[in-house]
Amino acid sequence: MILLDTNVLIYGFDPRAPLHPWAAGIIRSAILGEGAAINPVILAEYLVGEQTPETAIARFDALGFSILDLPAAASLRCAHAYAAYLENRRQQSAATNLKLPLPDFFIGAHASILNLSLATADVSRYQRYFPEVRLLTPHND
Repeated sequence: MILLDTNVLIYGFDPRAPLHPWAAGIIRSAILGEGAAINPVILAEYLVGEQTPETAIARFDALGFSILDLPAAASLRCAHAYAAYLENRRQQSAATNLKLPLPDFFIGAHASILNLSLATADVSRYQRYFPEVRLLTPHND
């Protein structure tokens, strides 16, 4: 099963996106191979940009996506990675408001604890805070 990050969905379903060929290929490959999965965090992030959220959910169902529950165990892994991120930010800058929201860390933690591959265009953050996760990126596929 391949967990598809929100950016993969955005690029994959937008033929004008610069990474569309890569993302569409990853989605197709996941559907035909190991299986395509998203979680509630990814779904919510994606639906924020959709004018018709119900249509998007129907598209995911029609394509055979699995919507995996986010286990509570992901919270601990997420907290450790996010704390490391905040510490790195404190060391790099005096500004304390330079925070990323938690969704990316929950996505990485989910892939980590379930040992899922993660397809994403956000390489550096996942490599740094979730080095155990196998990444499928525009640069290694």
